[in-house]
Amino acid sequence: MPPLAPCPHLPPAPPGLSWRHLHAQREDSRGDAFYVACLEYGQSLWQQALPARAILCLDRAMGADLDGTEPSLQRWPMPYAALAWMLANLPPGAFVGNPRVHFQHYADRINEPRREARRWRAWACWAITRALQPTWPADPRHSVREPAAAEIAQALRTHGLVGEAELWAAVLHSSATSPAGPFPAKEDIR
Repeated sequence: MPPLAPCPHLPPAPPGLSWRHLHAQREDSRGDAFYVACLEYGQSLWQQALPARAILCLDRAMGADLDGTEPSLQRWPMPYAALAWMLANLPPGAFVGNPRVHFQHYADRINEPRREARRWRAWACWAITRALQPTWPADPRHSVREPAAAEIAQALRTHGLVGEAELWAAVLHSSATSPAGPFPAKEDIR
């Protein structure tokens, strides 16, 4: 498969990236440098037509230990828009698995550190996935209560970064494929 066009919501990928790029950031305590490394590696994997692995890198980025003051967040906010863009631009025939199931399981099984922030970011990604790929089924063997958009927004306000809930809500509603979709209008997310 030929290389894919870069995701406009992620930083450019330096040439020759590998998993070692992420491991080189261990001294950073999974902070700002780790966050950027995950985004760069996600971009690299995307361009190699490996969307499932690229999405997993976005997960890792969202688990970084950030407080909202990091300079990288000004240029590269939490990658909700990158996820939506990838889901809307999946290359035919590339393996993506079922991100809806992935995020459903991930949200229900997250442990510390930063459990609540990571959990609600996973539910936020699940909601974007449902909006963009409404035919992807949930896992019928995994009994979990799926939250409403308003609950996700409130939890992101409580556990996420300043402005994260609004960022997510904007991406979610620009991703909605149908006014009759499973989520309320933007004004209903308070």
